Amino acid sequence: MSYFGIEGHEPRWSNGSKVIATEHGPRLRTLAGHVLRHLWLAWDLDDDTWFADAPVLLDFGHEQVEINHQKFDDLSLTWNTVSPANRPAWNCGNFRLAWRDDTHAEAAGLHGRRLDTVELLEFGGDDLAAGMTAVSFVFPADRITVSNGLDENRLEFGEPDPAYLRTPL
Repeated sequence: MSYFGIEGHEPRWSNGSKVIATEHGPRLRTLAGHVLRHLWLAWDLDDDTWFADAPVLLDFGHEQVEINHQKFDDLSLTWNTVSPANRPAWNCGNFRLAWRDDTHAEAAGLHGRRLDTVELLEFGGDDLAAGMTAVSFVFPADRITVSNGLDENRLEFGEPDPAYLRTPL
């Protein structure tokens, strides 16, 4: 089975920071103190753009967490199922995709940095994104958050929007 032609990847959708903290909190906590080696994004080779529908892969050496959003509040966290050496073989829309870790300067700037902590952020605003859970990785003097960009992934850098309710892990 595959998702977007990503061999071995089967998303497991969840909703809400409490459910996600119960399912993945202990394992996310174990990432603290480890160095981010790669942040892989699926790249559309023809358009030279990020294919934000595919999971974002954060490789800490001993663990790789794979984060994906869909709809308004679905979040999937999987672990060690995607090999960035394998090119996604999705045949819909004639996309030619490949994994790249050098396409986003702010993300590439985090390579080699030790992770302090992970937080789950639940959006508390009064719009369609209310209840959406994002995963935020806190490094010394910086942070990257993988959030829902309305049915796709979005990368945010720096302090999160004050509308987020934080759940430290």
